Amino acid sequence: MNIYEQIKNYRIVPVVVINSVDEAIPTMEALINGGLPVAEITFRTACAPEALALLVKKFPEALIGAGTVINAEQCEKAIRSGAKFIVSPGLSSNVDAICKKHNVPYIPGVATPTEIMQALDLGINVVKFFPASNLGGVKTLKAICSAFPQIEVMVTGGINEENVNEYLAFNKIIAVGGSWMMKGNPVEIENKTRRALEIIGGNK
Repeated sequence: MNIYEQIKNYRIVPVVVINSVDEAIPTMEALINGGLPVAEITFRTACAPEALALLVKKFPEALIGAGTVINAEQCEKAIRSGAKFIVSPGLSSNVDAICKKHNVPYIPGVATPTEIMQALDLGINVVKFFPASNLGGVKTLKAICSAFPQIEVMVTGGINEENVNEYLAFNKIIAVGGSWMMKGNPVEIENKTRRALEIIGGNK
């Protein structure tokens, strides 16, 4: 099963902000115990590369990638740390080139048909629609996708328990990225993760 198929199988990709390396293992254990051995570690914090490397080593069977990767330097650090996939808030040809060089899947953020066309020109047909709720949600995405039958989408931005099934019901969406289950201590994260999987039971 390739990376995209694994993401499609999980349906939810937790977006994880690690503020201290000490948080990394308890946080990932909470996700795994809750039933989601997958995480997008955001590169918004200084400790992200170290935390990612620690998690990849500690949990080799988990699907751990890097998110909020906005330039070539971050991408190189993420891949050196062991990221199994790279996610960006926008589309970067520099990041794409590095991912292709290392054979690491790249999911760039797009918000417009023009950006989707740019992604297709780079040979990318799995994109991230971001920020989804601010851009009109499923209704807008359906309109855009009607022009691009070849793309599949991961959706991030404003996803929560109330709307997750509305997104996952659209067959172009392979998964949603979300952080709503990440609030609280490890026990709370585990419980929220388990509840998220229960909620999407009909769409898994």
